[in-house]
Amino acid sequence: MKIALGMSGGIDSTVCAMLLRDQGHEVIGITMTKWNPRSGIVQADKRGCFGPSEPQAIESAKRTAAKLGIEHHIINLEQEFEREVLEDYRQCYASGRTPNPCVVCNQKIKFGAMLSKAQASGISFDRFATGHYARISYSEQLSRWQLHQARDKAKDQSYFLSALSQEQLSLTLFPLGEMMKTEIKAFAESKGYEYLIKKKESQDFLESYDNTPLFHNSDIVPGQFVDRDGKVLGMHKGLVHYTIGQRKGLGLAGFAVPQYVIGINPESNTVIIGPEEELFSDSLYARSLQWVSIPEPKQQLRCQGKIRLAHQPVSCTVDHLTDDKYYIMFSECISAITPGQVIALYDDDLVLGSGIII
Repeated sequence: MKIALGMSGGIDSTVCAMLLRDQGHEVIGITMTKWNPRSGIVQADKRGCFGPSEPQAIESAKRTAAKLGIEHHIINLEQEFEREVLEDYRQCYASGRTPNPCVVCNQKIKFGAMLSKAQASGISFDRFATGHYARISYSEQLSRWQLHQARDKAKDQSYFLSALSQEQLSLTLFPLGEMMKTEIKAFAESKGYEYLIKKKESQDFLESYDNTPLFHNSDIVPGQFVDRDGKVLGMHKGLVHYTIGQRKGLGLAGFAVPQYVIGINPESNTVIIGPEEELFSDSLYARSLQWVSIPEPKQQLRCQGKIRLAHQPVSCTVDHLTDDKYYIMFSECISAITPGQVIALYDDDLVLGSGIII
């Protein structure tokens, strides 16, 4: 089988290439470019997937492909990334929401535009593989492809993949889904790739701590910090600088207890501040809910919900209110439910679907 492999030059995609090659498949490495200095992100302050370190990452992928003896292609997706990911990022923050660019990138770019553009450029392949930690199965009963958490729960990335379509899942392979990270490191070392074990992995979206270059001046309008009762507590620097649950960088002092961002009101351009206990809620509303592994339920669904990657799923009920609005009630209160973020729904290790918190 001819398999296109998304290559970063890191340990995970490299081990994927070796596993697939050892299974007798023809592996073709593809690496996308998405960063452009015109974006304004020109300084690498930390590890991230969007920033000026991209040229070095591409060279690393090239060297790895050459060492493996596999074909390798670069796919330029700067325009597509700007249109689908960065514009969504801007619009979300400017309207008081917190985006999840990794989910959007997987859905629209890595498993979408990159494959379409590769095929359009004459690269032919039967399946597409990545180094994501997740698993895919096929249900004969439901006639659906299903997405599962990885065996290594500490590395599981199914949350970021929860918006993939049936078509995307049907084409995809996750060779690392059944492996523990310790096994992957041991395998890489046994094959002479021990240097990859020391290579730091990207943990964030941007390589810069400062995201303001991505915004237009009209997106950054100073306003007021207020409490729940509307009392003015100070001035903020613009909604794009804040997210629900944020404590640091507020520039506020004189409070008896630590203060957090507990709400953002784009209509009044205010950031609502309060004590930590005001961050907790037992319910949320969601839109654009996509059912990945099951057909859309016809009645109330009991499952588990996860509101961020590091969040442990919590038992919940899901009710369909209108065409594009769902009400999700949790069995316990959760901290910092954030509009714009993804709510992923699980049945144990099975990803049922996901939507956007509103």
